Amino acid sequence: MKLIKKAATAAAMAALAASTAFTASADTTKLRIQTHYAPETVSGKLAAQYMQDIQDMSNGEIEVEMFYSSSVVKSVETFDAASTGILDCDMTGGGYQTGKNSAFQFVGDIMGGYDTPYQQLSWLYFGGGKEAAAPLYNKYGMELIGWWVYGQESFASSKPIASVEDFKDWKFRSPPGMQTIIFEKLGASPIVMDFTEIFTALETGIIDGADASGLANNVGLGLYDIVKHANFPGFHSMPSDHLACNKAVFDAMPAHHQKIMKVAMEALALRTALTFEKKNAEAAAQLREQGVTLSQWSTEELNKFRAAAQSAWAEFADTPEAKALVESHLAYLDQLGLKQ
Repeated sequence: MKLIKKAATAAAMAALAASTAFTASADTTKLRIQTHYAPETVSGKLAAQYMQDIQDMSNGEIEVEMFYSSSVVKSVETFDAASTGILDCDMTGGGYQTGKNSAFQFVGDIMGGYDTPYQQLSWLYFGGGKEAAAPLYNKYGMELIGWWVYGQESFASSKPIASVEDFKDWKFRSPPGMQTIIFEKLGASPIVMDFTEIFTALETGIIDGADASGLANNVGLGLYDIVKHANFPGFHSMPSDHLACNKAVFDAMPAHHQKIMKVAMEALALRTALTFEKKNAEAAAQLREQGVTLSQWSTEELNKFRAAAQSAWAEFADTPEAKALVESHLAYLDQLGLKQ
């Protein structure tokens, strides 16, 4: 009788274990994610690869409904749409949220800071960056999963941009935010306008140049069909695209799903930096053949710009979160020998 009871107990425990294992393997995370990139762009394809990676690594337990080109809400509204539950995750960038809190400037576009994507990513992962950024994202109900950084941007200009002196009276398209402060200090005339207006403004001479994107993307936009000067490698702006998810949604995910998403972001970061390093180099060779002048800045001129940019950080950082991020960057830049 005792043997029968033991056998029954063992069978029950085995059944419970099997049931628990089945439930764990059947856990499914369903996410709605929006990026500002179009699916046919290089970055759009890289985003698609990330989604495929997390689905494959989770054996299909993570399911993603992906939205491109701001198809659900506008790019600037993606963060709020995720924090309020219209979407689950925002795959745009912190730079769109500077109006909400100036601290987002220092996770969105750290101007005059790092030279390469690898330095910038090392601050995030090994220089205390994620720890400094977490309170900012959490304040708005979001969790920062990671960054993907495509590298330094280059200007398009109707005249040479080879030194700080060349910025004097240079009218150029600028995004809003800290950038306007920096370039006004250097004697330029930044004109804030929508991305879609750049081509016509250059063509009609309303502006002398534009801060649009990286060299390869600028080629794709056709900017060097109009103006014949650029700088390469770039130095002034290196936007950080992020993946940030609704914190309640992320916290409710199984731990292994959370880890898959974070580790896959590190893979996306490396893949993005390497992809654009190659494509920008190819674009530079193509432009030289077409007679476009590419100016490479000297260390002395780069340091002049970096000093002007870093002096603007304190002026722009007007919230506790922003000040904490600036302190974190300055401490890490000092370690790298890039602090001015």
